[in-house]
Amino acid sequence: MLVPFEKLPDSARVWVYQANRKFTDEEVNELRSELENFVQEWTVHGADLSGSFDIRYNRFIVLGVDENFAATSGCSIDSSVHFIQHLQEKFDVDLLDKMNVTFRQGEYIAHKELKDFGKMVKDRAVSPDTIVFNNLVNTKGELEEHWEVPLKESWHKRFL
Repeated sequence: MLVPFEKLPDSARVWVYQANRKFTDEEVNELRSELENFVQEWTVHGADLSGSFDIRYNRFIVLGVDENFAATSGCSIDSSVHFIQHLQEKFDVDLLDKMNVTFRQGEYIAHKELKDFGKMVKDRAVSPDTIVFNNLVNTKGELEEHWEVPLKESWHKRFL
């Protein structure tokens, strides 16, 4: 069951998938259609999930589920990963590589391999105040409060 993302409670479970490039506006329209279809049909052991999605900065796909309605299981999570793999193929984009970091450079959103980001920190091309995207958030509340954070307050701080 598809619900508006803003209607999900702060306790809703979320998964953030970052793309290695920005989606075009046309691709975002296609993504919205694909995501709507997937979430409408997303189930756990045959029961509907109360889910939603959001696309942020034409680069991040966020899937969310209100587990107060019905909890996800291994099978429902697997189906979402298979769906994300489908999107990767369709749009020729990487959404599952966790060895990358996305961060702000002014108004621009940059995407680097983790090792290259570490070198940027060492070379002081980014600072402890650089905003990074913490895609390890688990709930909608964490997404809203702790997704875009200064490097010094994120798990990325190990590079400092």
